[in-house]
Amino acid sequence: PLHIQLGEWAEIIVLAPLTANTLAKLVYGFADNLLTNTILASSCPILLAPAMNTDMWEQTAVQRNWQQVLTEKRYYGIHPGSGILACDRVGQGRMAEPKEIVTNIKSLLYTAGKRDLAGKKILISAGGTREHLDPVRFIGNPSTGKMGIALAQAALHRGANVTFVHSISGELLLSGVKIIEVVSAAQMQQAMLANFAEADIIVMSAAVADVKPAEYSSEKLPKRSLPNSLPLTPVPDIVAELGKLKQSHQYLIGFAAQTGDIVAPALEKLRVKNLDAIVANPIDREGAGFGSNTNQGIFLDAGGRQLDIPSCSKLEMAHHLWDFAISVISYQLSVQ
Repeated sequence: PLHIQLGEWAEIIVLAPLTANTLAKLVYGFADNLLTNTILASSCPILLAPAMNTDMWEQTAVQRNWQQVLTEKRYYGIHPGSGILACDRVGQGRMAEPKEIVTNIKSLLYTAGKRDLAGKKILISAGGTREHLDPVRFIGNPSTGKMGIALAQAALHRGANVTFVHSISGELLLSGVKIIEVVSAAQMQQAMLANFAEADIIVMSAAVADVKPAEYSSEKLPKRSLPNSLPLTPVPDIVAELGKLKQSHQYLIGFAAQTGDIVAPALEKLRVKNLDAIVANPIDREGAGFGSNTNQGIFLDAGGRQLDIPSCSKLEMAHHLWDFAISVISYQLSVQ
């Protein structure tokens, strides 16, 4: 029968949009059409993206069914957002954006539905900080935060509770993530320290500035008033500070954006800043580093393990990093 063939063939099933009617059928195991028959005849992960009128979504029965279906291991949900609905109203119930659905699909195809970060609290920093001279001028770098976003997405898809500290402009598409927006290194330091103690795994993927203007003007400086020589002062070394505060149950990962020899500087940073692992990132290679949709690098850990990751999407690289971290943490627990 067709539903058996489809169920055995599918690696993942996506219901987008998921209606209130089909949601109820999933909860109670109905098999009254080809879709519900196929779902019952399959064993693959099922991704759900509800979409409906706000009043329908907020009904007690619908919310109960939504929570109930997500207790089953093979169901993965993307909560609807707010916006213009099919009925021309504005409110909760708008289907997740296609880009977010595709990202979830890619993650599920990579993990085959594993939730191996379930129960873990993960703290991630992302983006390039800005150190302002005045309201319109700043010292910064080209980081777009794409790698950090991918790390947050991959961790969320694997079941983690994610806190995301960022200095990124634009839409993040990180529903289900605690998001803290910052601008400067000092603000990022404050946010990271405030959330550090409760985190199990911390990833400093942000490109934090090394220096800032020694003086800040609250009003835009006229061009004629700009100094020929700009006095600079250091900013907080956030990852080094976290390395000093790190407890035995915490796992701290850093990034080293390098040109030329990437391994030696990364190992030195790993040692000096008391990291558990580091990603040596070759930003001078095509398809890697700032602004790119792909990345590559070498994962290094304090135990001497090394893993070379060839060019791949940043989401895939994020999953490789979580695989690496999980394997190292598991090994550490086994020898304690």
